[in-house]
Amino acid sequence: MGFKSHVGLLASLITTLLVVSYVVWIAIRSDVSLQRDHVIVDSSIITLPLPRKLSNMSVEEAILLRRSIREYTSDPVKLEHLAMILWAAYGVTDPVWGFRASPSAGATYPLEVYVVIGEWGVLVEKEGYLTPGVYKYDVHRHLLLLVKSGDVRGELADAALGQEWVRNTPVSLVVCAVFERTTQRYGERGRVRYVPMEAGHLGQNVYLMSTALGYGSVVIGAFIDDRVQSIIGVRQDEIPLYIIPIGVPREQRRIDFTDIWRYIEVKRSG
Repeated sequence: MGFKSHVGLLASLITTLLVVSYVVWIAIRSDVSLQRDHVIVDSSIITLPLPRKLSNMSVEEAILLRRSIREYTSDPVKLEHLAMILWAAYGVTDPVWGFRASPSAGATYPLEVYVVIGEWGVLVEKEGYLTPGVYKYDVHRHLLLLVKSGDVRGELADAALGQEWVRNTPVSLVVCAVFERTTQRYGERGRVRYVPMEAGHLGQNVYLMSTALGYGSVVIGAFIDDRVQSIIGVRQDEIPLYIIPIGVPREQRRIDFTDIWRYIEVKRSG
């Protein structure tokens, strides 16, 4: 076989490999596209819809309209929306390095996110409602893992010094911190500064994504720590920092950027 024949055979093999690779890539993309809305619900694991763009609201509008909302309708939160709120809170945004939606000092990621779901609190399209209970958000697999069954909103509200919006909301996130993940690198500064900063980043992400999807939320820090730990069934080294109720606002005050312009103009002229 001559040189030209070898070159021709090599070129043919390369072309075949490229075609096969392209077909496989298309198949993978198609499979992901087909599966992105797929939800699997069993007794202990909820496979969440994959992250994607759902909102038509810009980040500027979400910042403008963000409010602390404490009164909600009886409407449930849709599972696809809860999935996006969880992803925005602490989900993976970089598949190579594993970086997440909230910045973390030294990428130590000390936070754990739990979801308290009430009766008829989360709607699964065409499949009814999620079983009420406490779930843990599995960041890397984008799943909810059942921690304990039962509607614990009343107990959680009592532990939160009787705040009724915790009792009446369909869903609350409980954000806990394993401080040692950060303090072993940064010492006391990690405990008093970096971990609380990270919780704040997460809380704002929840606010903005909730707003963009038509929900309201409020961050709560007034509660009895050990009672919250017991109610949601977490380890002793997981310290609660936030309770974040999420629901459909009973009332929404609409603000436009022109209202802000007028406010600024009045302040400038004064």
